[in-house]
Amino acid sequence: MRRTSAVALLCGFVGVAGLLAGQATDGKTLDIYYIDTEGGQSTLFVSPAGESLLVDTGNPGDRDVPRIIEALTAAHVSRIDHLWLTHYHVDHVGGLEQLAQRIPVQHFYDHGKNVEPREQVAGFSAMYEALSQGKRTTVKPGDKLRMAGLDITVVASAGQVLTTNLPGGGRANPACAGVKPKDESPTDDNGQSAGFALTYGKFRTVDLGDLLWNRELELMCPTNRIGTVDLYLTSHHGLSQSGSPALVHALAPRVAIMNNGTRKGGALDAFETVHTSPGLEDLWQLHWSYNVGLDHNTAGVFIANIEPNDTVAGILTAQAPARGAAPHVPAYWLKVSARPDGAFTVTNPRNGFSKTYRPRP
Repeated sequence: MRRTSAVALLCGFVGVAGLLAGQATDGKTLDIYYIDTEGGQSTLFVSPAGESLLVDTGNPGDRDVPRIIEALTAAHVSRIDHLWLTHYHVDHVGGLEQLAQRIPVQHFYDHGKNVEPREQVAGFSAMYEALSQGKRTTVKPGDKLRMAGLDITVVASAGQVLTTNLPGGGRANPACAGVKPKDESPTDDNGQSAGFALTYGKFRTVDLGDLLWNRELELMCPTNRIGTVDLYLTSHHGLSQSGSPALVHALAPRVAIMNNGTRKGGALDAFETVHTSPGLEDLWQLHWSYNVGLDHNTAGVFIANIEPNDTVAGILTAQAPARGAAPHVPAYWLKVSARPDGAFTVTNPRNGFSKTYRPRP
């Protein structure tokens, strides 16, 4: 597992040209854009046939929705065929109303009723009910989202998890040993997250939203219902309430992508779990994390949004960075292009660096 160095991070350059890897060029790809919502989520999937699936809409305001529109434009998406809401927290659904005013949405998917007594986005339920009328599906574990060429299976929703095995799943999970449940509130909508496993040929990935630790254990222990994946999006932005070793080590991803912000997500124990996952080749991040300094952040070329040198220097000399800092401008996403043979390429537009991961043996 590659770790960053002070020189690499502070200079923002570690010989990018020498690290460039060839991209897969033959055949159509599944393209995934991990959009920077600075610690929220918005992820765009575009199938080889051009069909679109957007997972979550980031925060309200004038920051995240333009970033989502920029990704949609880059992907040549003129409408959202499938809009998947993992749960109803502000950093996942806050941009929905503004986004729907700017681009057509064909269908909506969610876990059902919000279990929290107070909405994080004022008036959201009424707005969403009106917006999605006649176009809404409440999903449950085992359901399928139909997109040509892809297999998308719901593995968690509304506090319930998959109880049957996906292809490649069904083995006893030794990573469950010693992993204990955590205290969780039954009215935390994170635990209701609607998550799925996606397969394109031999390529596999998961998006579990902010699924909480105990739901992960129910899904993966004592039997790993999912099997292994090529790419793992860190659950809950890399916060300590999710991303248990029972989940991450059993999935055994070749690549992990952390959708963290500078302070949101990126907890030390989440980094350690990812770093020690068997078979992990690289960790990519949407942001350099203030929480873990040089010891656990990945090398600069694998990070979409890097802090200025003087900011990093201040953090390394124990000067607390100012809160309320301006958002990154420009903001960069991470892009994944996957082929049906299992090969996939991750690209960092900030520096033009890309790396291709060959199919598993």
